[in-house]
Amino acid sequence: MKTPNLRANTYAASTRNADNRSVDKKGTLIRLGKYLWQYKYLLLLALFLTVASNLLALVGPKLSGYAIGVIEEGQELVDKGIGFVIIEKVLYYAGLMLAFYLASAILSYCLNVLMIHISRKVVYRMRKDVFDKLMELPVGYFDTHQSGDIISRISYDIDTINTSLSNDIIQVLASLITVIGSLAMMISISPALVIIFVFTVPLSALLTKKMTGMTRPLFRKRSAKLGELNGFVEEMISGQKTLKAYNQEKNTIGKFDDKNEEAVNAYYKADYYGSMVGPTVNFINNLSLTLVGVFGAILYLKEIMLIADISSFVLYSRKFSGPINETANLMSEFQSAIAAAERVFNLMDELEESVDAKDAYSLENVEGNVEFRDVDFGYTKEKRIINKLNLDVTKGKLIAIVGPTGAGKTTLINLLMRFYDVDSGKILVDGHAIDEVTRESLRLSYAMVLQDTWLFHGTIYDNIAYGKEDATREEVIAAAKAAKIDQFIRRLPDGYDTILSDDGTNISKGQKQLMTIARAMLLDANMLILDEATSNVDTRTEIQIQQAMRKLMENKTCFVIAHRLSTIRNADRILVINNGEVVEQGTHEELMAKEEFYYKLYRAQYE
Repeated sequence: MKTPNLRANTYAASTRNADNRSVDKKGTLIRLGKYLWQYKYLLLLALFLTVASNLLALVGPKLSGYAIGVIEEGQELVDKGIGFVIIEKVLYYAGLMLAFYLASAILSYCLNVLMIHISRKVVYRMRKDVFDKLMELPVGYFDTHQSGDIISRISYDIDTINTSLSNDIIQVLASLITVIGSLAMMISISPALVIIFVFTVPLSALLTKKMTGMTRPLFRKRSAKLGELNGFVEEMISGQKTLKAYNQEKNTIGKFDDKNEEAVNAYYKADYYGSMVGPTVNFINNLSLTLVGVFGAILYLKEIMLIADISSFVLYSRKFSGPINETANLMSEFQSAIAAAERVFNLMDELEESVDAKDAYSLENVEGNVEFRDVDFGYTKEKRIINKLNLDVTKGKLIAIVGPTGAGKTTLINLLMRFYDVDSGKILVDGHAIDEVTRESLRLSYAMVLQDTWLFHGTIYDNIAYGKEDATREEVIAAAKAAKIDQFIRRLPDGYDTILSDDGTNISKGQKQLMTIARAMLLDANMLILDEATSNVDTRTEIQIQQAMRKLMENKTCFVIAHRLSTIRNADRILVINNGEVVEQGTHEELMAKEEFYYKLYRAQYE
């Protein structure tokens, strides 16, 4: 359906633009947490595995200290000539270390598998929620957002979140437990040496916070630029024939290069500044280890600490500082996931179509009487498209809508279907104002064929039967015959079971349009809308189709938008629209006899 560019301004002005919304990192984290909390029992199991795995790993350095202590004491006895090193005891502690580390590794493996399972469930739920949301959004949203950008949010952005959930959360939880456990063990060994970390840890935290605050907007921009690039690529791929016909390959390559460079630069800046966090924190951690070595040696020389205790303390200090460094390295991935989550949640926060009133009437047994009463409408407040339109259509009539480009023809269809709501006035179907009836019952009252045909990957049978789930094969074939497409289908290798590729690219535009017409004929609807529905078929076939449709649509109301005026000569009434107003109406003969606006339009097509 071709729609005016004014819609973009309208919807952008009336909804919260995702790029300009205030960003709430805390709110984003809370919403992600709600998704995780749906699987709280699995999370509790993951927490148990994390605690158990890391506590087992924390025992290792202590056992190492015991083994070194045995060697140290034994060596002193050997030096005095009264003993020897007890190898069995050393091997005992070494065996315990191996057992603890092996148990820790097994639990860590189980934890990884469990977190992958949880993240899969979360991502499935999130992707389903996003797609369900897309089904609830008004037409205006899709008029103003690139398809590629929407696809990027539901694929790349959610995949980024998935990576963070399955990997980063495990690392953060494990790091937290390791840091707390290591700190407790270091305090038990030497409270004096722990003072070193009182200065280095706050410094690491301060630098990490400052640098992540600086990189967060860069990762947000990175996701946005990738969405723009995907949108551009999707547009260019879908318009390849037009692109080549106008020799725009070089121009398009230049535009792609610009978009690609913007995306690459956004990636570079985000990753460049994000990669600075890890080395900076690592430097501070190495500095703390150096200080531990220096002051530990001093304490040993003063006989305040033993070599075994210093060894254990050094190992624990590495376990203490290592997770801090790993967490700092993860911050870039975490910031990327937060930026991706913001884009996903921004989409999920878009305004949906207004909810039907609780007492909304459900149209049943629609006869097809349609009335416009003083209808005003504009895609922007500054520019009216429809002005005080009054129209009364009785059931079973074929109404043709003609007029110059931009006169408001397709806008009438948008209003009939409630893709947009009128600014003032009323539209009634069988005496019921359409804003007081359910959208579902209103839209089911119409069968609709658009100029922009849409077919999906599946059999021809499935595509024709799309709007009527219980359609029999005989009904599908009858509709195809009426639409003059049956013979073409039967010539195909698999007939009605032939698989159509994406959007029916393996058949011609005219054949695609005939199939969508057959789909509309199959619906048991008392009103039909044809928006330039026969623009891709030849004149002879178009006349045949209209004759067949006329027979099938007896006692049904039909709205036809047509530029080829010869095809609507038999209409019961022709509405001539100009500047949003019905300037003339009548039969073809009556309007030609007036020799006014319609007469000039008709003559202009054949002179």
